[in-house]
Amino acid sequence: MQTFVYRLPMAHPGDVSALADLIDRGELRARDIVAFIGKTEGNGGVNDFTRGYFTQSLMALLARHTGESAEAVAARIPCVLSGGTEGVLSPHFTVFARRTVDTRVDSAVSAAGDASAKLVDNVNGSLAIGTAFTAALPAEAVGRWAQVESVAAAVRAAMADAGLTDPRDIEFVQVKCPCITSARVQDALARGQSVVTTDANRSMALSRAAGAFGIALALGELPASTTDAALLSDFSIACNRASVSSGVEVTCNEVIVLGNSTRWSGPLQIAHAPMRDALDLPAVGAALDRLGIAARPQVAEADRERIAAVLVKCEPDRRGQIRGARHTMLDDTDINAQRHIRGAVGALVAGVLGDGRLFVSGGAEHQGPDGGGLVAVIAAGMA
Repeated sequence: MQTFVYRLPMAHPGDVSALADLIDRGELRARDIVAFIGKTEGNGGVNDFTRGYFTQSLMALLARHTGESAEAVAARIPCVLSGGTEGVLSPHFTVFARRTVDTRVDSAVSAAGDASAKLVDNVNGSLAIGTAFTAALPAEAVGRWAQVESVAAAVRAAMADAGLTDPRDIEFVQVKCPCITSARVQDALARGQSVVTTDANRSMALSRAAGAFGIALALGELPASTTDAALLSDFSIACNRASVSSGVEVTCNEVIVLGNSTRWSGPLQIAHAPMRDALDLPAVGAALDRLGIAARPQVAEADRERIAAVLVKCEPDRRGQIRGARHTMLDDTDINAQRHIRGAVGALVAGVLGDGRLFVSGGAEHQGPDGGGLVAVIAAGMA
C-alpha cells in the first residue's frame, strides 16, 4: 500500500474545486480517498457553520464520483476540520488517499515529490494511514469514560486498518468528536439521562480530553488507575501523539491514525515532536530534523517543496503564564483564548516553514505537554 497526500487551497468555506480538478484530470481517484484534515475560516466554536458546510460540499462531490449517497461517503471517510484561520493561517484541506501500487511499473507520485526519493533512515518505513468510526455517541457519554473506551476501540481498529501492530510506529492520531449542544442536552434529559455539563464550550473541552485519554489508552500510555475524574483535572496525564478536535457537526468519534511502516511504500514519512509551550520553536525544528529538513532559521525552498502537510495542536496555558511572563489570553472577553493561541502558534510555525498552510488546532487538553501541544510533519524523502 502507498499513501498519497494532497494539500489543497479553498477560496471559501464551500470551495472543493481544487479536489474536483484533481479528480477530473485523473490524478486522483475518488474511491482511493480515505480521509480529510483541514482548516476552515470560521470561528472554531460551537456555532462554527463552516466545518459542516465544507463537509457537506466534500461529500456531495465524492458522491457524484463514487455513485454512493453523500451520507454513505460521510459514514466511511473521516473529515476532520478545525475552524479558525487567524493571522497568517491559510484556509486549506489535506486529502489522504491510499491504494496498492506496483512499484515496478507504477509511476504515480504524491503531491509531495518523486516516488524514488530516498527515505530518511531514522524514521522506520513509509507513511501508513488507517481510519475508523465509533457508533454515534449519546450526549450522556460525552466527556465520560464511555467516550474514552469508545475512542480507544476505534484507535485500535484504525491501527488494524493500517496494518500497524506496534504502537511505537504511530506518530499522530487525529480524532474528531462530538460536543453537547442544548438540543442534545434536552434529548438526554427526556430519556432520563444526565450529562457531564450543559455548557457547550466546556463539553468541547471534556470531549477533547476524553478523546486524548482514549488515544493514550489504545497506545498503552494511560495509567491503569485512571478514571474520568482526571479529565481536565490531572494534567500530568497526556499523550504526545494525540490531536483531538470537537464540533457540533459530528455525532460519533472519527479516527485517523498516521504512522510509518516498512510494509508500506512511497516517498512520504511522518515525524512528530511535543511542544512544551507556545514558544517552543525548537520542537518544530526537532520534528523537521527527524525528516532530514533543516530550519536555520527557516526551511529552504527546496525542502519546503518536500513538505506535504503540517499538523499542530496548541493550548493557551491555563496557569496564565508562559515562561514566567503573564499572558492575557484567558481574560479577554472580546476574543476567545483559542483564537489567540491559534494565531500565535500558527505564526510561529509558519515562520519556520515559510508557509501558512498549517492545520493548527486549539484545545490541546491532555494532548502534548500541559500548556503546550505537539507538531507533526509529513514530508517526502530526500532526492
